[in-house]
Parts: sequence; C-alpha cells; structure tokens
Amino acid sequence: MTTDRRTPHILITDREPGLPYSKGLMASQVMVTGLSPYRAYQVAERIEELLHDRGEGSITSDELGEMAAGVIEEIAGDRYAKNFQRWREVEALDIPLVLLIGGATGVGKSTIATQLAARLGIVRVVATDAVREVMRAMFSRELMPAIHTSSFEAGPALREPPSRAGERVIAGFRVQTAAVAVGLEALLDRAALEGTSVIIEGAHVVPGFLGLEARRDRILAVPVIITVEDENVHRSHFVARSADHAGRPMARYLSGFDDIRRVQRYIKSQALSHGVPVIPNYNFDQALASVIDLIMEKATERAVLVRTGSAKAERKGRTA
Repeated sequence: MTTDRRTPHILITDREPGLPYSKGLMASQVMVTGLSPYRAYQVAERIEELLHDRGEGSITSDELGEMAAGVIEEIAGDRYAKNFQRWREVEALDIPLVLLIGGATGVGKSTIATQLAARLGIVRVVATDAVREVMRAMFSRELMPAIHTSSFEAGPALREPPSRAGERVIAGFRVQTAAVAVGLEALLDRAALEGTSVIIEGAHVVPGFLGLEARRDRILAVPVIITVEDENVHRSHFVARSADHAGRPMARYLSGFDDIRRVQRYIKSQALSHGVPVIPNYNFDQALASVIDLIMEKATERAVLVRTGSAKAERKGRTA
C-alpha cells in the first residue's frame, strides 16, 4: 500500500475557477518588486510554508497579498514590500499601463523591455523599428527617404540636409521620429481602446513627439529614457551585440558611433526639457529597479487621483 505524499492544494477562493496557489506564479508576481528570480522563488516557498501552517485549504486574494507583503518585508526589506503593495494598485487600475522606453541605439532598451515584460506580466512588447519596417513597406524610398535608414543615418537621406554634420544627423533623426510617431500614436489609441497594457521601446520614443497628456484619462503612460553616459561602455555594447546577433555587424555601429552619441544627447535634452526621467544604464539590475520604481510611483499617483476623484464625487452626491 502506498501513501499519497503530495502536498494538498491551497485554493484561492476568489479566483475563477478556484485556482490553487502556485509558487511559480507567485514568484513571477514578486519579481515585479525588483527582486531576482532566485529571491522571488524563496519568497514564494516561504508563503507556501505559511499557507500549510495555517491548516486551511483556502485563502482569498487579499489575504494572500497581505501575507506576501509580510514575507517580502521579512526576506528582502521594506522597499520591496512597498513595491509589491504598489503593484497591487497598478493591477487594480481601470486603465492600461503603457511603458515607453526610449534611448539611442545600443543603450540596452530591448533587454530592459524584455525583462520588464516578464516581470510585469505584459505580453505586448513593440519595437519602434518594427513600426518603421511596416512604414517602409507602405512608403517608397523616393516618397519618404528618411524612414529607409537607421536612426543615426537619416541625415544624408534628407532632400536638403543642413551643411554641418551634427545638425544633419539630428535633422534626419527628427524627420524619421516624426514619421514613426504617427504609428506609435495609433498603438497608444489601440491600447486605450482594448484596455491592454503594452511596452513600446526604441530610439523613436522621444519626449515631445507623442501626445501623452491628451490620453492621460485613458492610459497610464510611463515614459523613460535610457542612456549610457560612458562612451567606452556604450561602445562595448556593440561588441556584445555583434557576438549575439550575426545580423548586426559591429563595424557599422562603430563607424557611426559619433552620430549615435549625437542622437543620445538630443534625446536626453528632449527628456530634460519635457520632464521625462533619464535613467543611466551603468548597471543593468539597478536600471531595471529604477524603471520599476518609476512605474510604481506613477501608479500610486494615479491611484490617489482616482480615490480623490471618487471621494469628491461621493461628497458631491451627498450634498446634491
């Protein structure tokens, strides 16, 4: 006779159709705080131990959330526990999260976007280069020459480019960004219409080119610019990219490196003039944590506005 030693399931009663607690799912939710996968799984295991110690076969989502926050504080500290609580507010928002990650070529935007998508549970990640590729198929080189080049090579494609090299690079980049922004605006409207969160990343996410303020009631837009301030570190990123992707020859990026740096300075200046946060990517984990902190801060601000608005509406209704 064999004994069934399987751990009994703990059901989450207010989730359809009564889903059991999962360490893997909990670890994924905990990673949104900025914790590493290893430490997030430690938290999930500790929560499972506490659930079985309770001796009950079920728990509500709110109870589980409070337990998770306590375990996170115990294992990782107050900052991560607060981030977890803030993320619960993000999930409760009535509008989708749209994270916009901009920056020059080679600063690590795509890597950060991929990691954030996994941690935040966002299934849609759109690169602005993909939008540009669609536009290339629709508009010929003769009609829109600027979109048929890379972001740092658009200057010579202008019909009347400025005479100075630096001005030519930025003029071309601005024309290309303005064209791609039309497609990005459509993505913002679709996210608002469908209520679906999305991450948009690329060199064409430039502050001042997108109408985020006009959509503030329909999406929670969180723009951020990623930079690499040290030239040698920035240059080394292209060596790594060339090793990882055979289709991205290092020589082309290095020959245009000065122009890439010019584009970075322009994007950074736009961010500073429009009040968009700039996060230096000198350490990947710290940059990732900084973006997560920014999302939590914006979500908290939104939640406060919603609560304040609801309270005002309730008071107005009582006095009417």
